[in-house]
Amino acid sequence: MKKDYEFLNTEINGHVLEVTINRPEVMNSLHPPSHREFDEVWNEFDKDENLWIGIITGTGDRAFSAGNDLKYQASGEDRSGMPSSGFAGLTSRFDLNKPLIAAVNGFARGGGMEIALACALIIASDNARFALPEPRSGLVALAGGM
Repeated sequence: MKKDYEFLNTEINGHVLEVTINRPEVMNSLHPPSHREFDEVWNEFDKDENLWIGIITGTGDRAFSAGNDLKYQASGEDRSGMPSSGFAGLTSRFDLNKPLIAAVNGFARGGGMEIALACALIIASDNARFALPEPRSGLVALAGGM
């Protein structure tokens, strides 16, 4: 499995793939390039018969993921190329037959909470906080929060 992602860190421990969102400067929020990396990771994970379980977490203890990178979106940067597999390459991936565990540390807001909801199991630290703030912005949590 490819190990040199720009926005994710991956590590294999036995039959377990650990994926860490590595964008702490934006509370591990995701933008299209990070979604594409996630899509690639889950595609490889699905194909690898030696990997049985996946764990997702975020760098640091401030945020698991703050969800969609709204500053990136507002900046007018390229938002094309979102994978059909959904937010974090996961929320519309209905054919993955391996369990995923969300190890939630800090905030899981919006899409971050939806990543956790897409997993089979959520393990939350004492400082984990879950929220779907989309309605306050006139948005809808369409990646699984509904």
